[in-house]
Amino acid sequence: MKEKERAETALQHPATIETPADNHPLLFPIYQNVKWETETVAETLRVYRGERPGFFYSRASNPTVRQLEQLLASLQGREECLTTASGVNVIAQTLLALTQTGDHVLFFVEGYGPTRHIIRTLLARFGVSHTMLSIEDLEGVRPVLASRPVKVMFFESPTNPVNKIADIAALTAMAREFGVTTVIDNTSAGFHQHGEFDIDLYIHSLTKFTTGAGDVMGGAVIGDRATIERLRHDFGLFGAQLDPLSASLMVRGLKTYLLRYREQSARALAIAQFLESHPACARVRYPGLASHRGVELARRQMRDFGCVITFDVVAGAEAGRQFAEKLRYFAMTPSFGSTESLVMPPQLMQPKDLDAEDRGKSDIHASTVRLSIGLEALEDLKADLAQALAT
Repeated sequence: MKEKERAETALQHPATIETPADNHPLLFPIYQNVKWETETVAETLRVYRGERPGFFYSRASNPTVRQLEQLLASLQGREECLTTASGVNVIAQTLLALTQTGDHVLFFVEGYGPTRHIIRTLLARFGVSHTMLSIEDLEGVRPVLASRPVKVMFFESPTNPVNKIADIAALTAMAREFGVTTVIDNTSAGFHQHGEFDIDLYIHSLTKFTTGAGDVMGGAVIGDRATIERLRHDFGLFGAQLDPLSASLMVRGLKTYLLRYREQSARALAIAQFLESHPACARVRYPGLASHRGVELARRQMRDFGCVITFDVVAGAEAGRQFAEKLRYFAMTPSFGSTESLVMPPQLMQPKDLDAEDRGKSDIHASTVRLSIGLEALEDLKADLAQALAT
């Protein structure tokens, strides 16, 4: 403590610990900090205007979060990234930032339920109209694009939860022809896939694969620098930034991301083949299966097929409930991508926002079950599934 400082003052201004220039921490520090200062007003204004490197307020940017954003952009093969507090938040913020009254959005029924709600309800309140097709209705896309100006095409591949595969090259070519911004929810495919396609923006729920532990929530949008910078101001106004501690956990978790994703994909394929041969299961949907109707497209577009398997229980919804409750190693809970295996029974899978026709297109039926395959021993998972299906 300096001699002239009172205790009250010293407590508010502890000494800064400087590390020597040649003495670096192996892991990047967690900057659990909101406010940043520079020594003069002029330099503060330069930081604020983006004229020099630096930080001003963590709602706008934070070093720990920036490390994660740059890593994610690199993995996806793009220049820049913005992160937010959850996956559904980044979907909402991206769509709100891209559209205005009078715009039109084309999207697909098989996708994530909250995305449908955002487009059909939230955007509709502000005068943004939409068309909803099936991702398999490729012939229906061009007439929509030709009939009126479309601002955004939003799609998933593989779709959540039933693993339909979008023809990305065909969709993006049509979108480019008509000047439409393409946004893909790439969560199921992961950060290392689909980067070679002509896609404007990639959406990810960071809650899934970043740590694999199910211990943090977050979302990311990835694209070229100019597009991301156009989104940045609007994102800052929503105040839903990812916090530094979560970002640090994600950077740490990503060190094992490729190992986890590939191992989980290999187990998932083996489990899907096991389920396909079981008499209690029908219509097993996994992109790596030879029987999957999108398998050739999936093989052209993907190197790993993910950890999600969807199938129907032959005996119906009640049997699906009993099956989920009998499992030992599968936690009955939402989400996917964790190192532990998860199950969603039919009763938790039903898309309540869809009518009978659209529900049929979605391929979610009364007996549909979703599995997320983790890193447990393959034989233990097979044995667990076998005993739960035995009844």
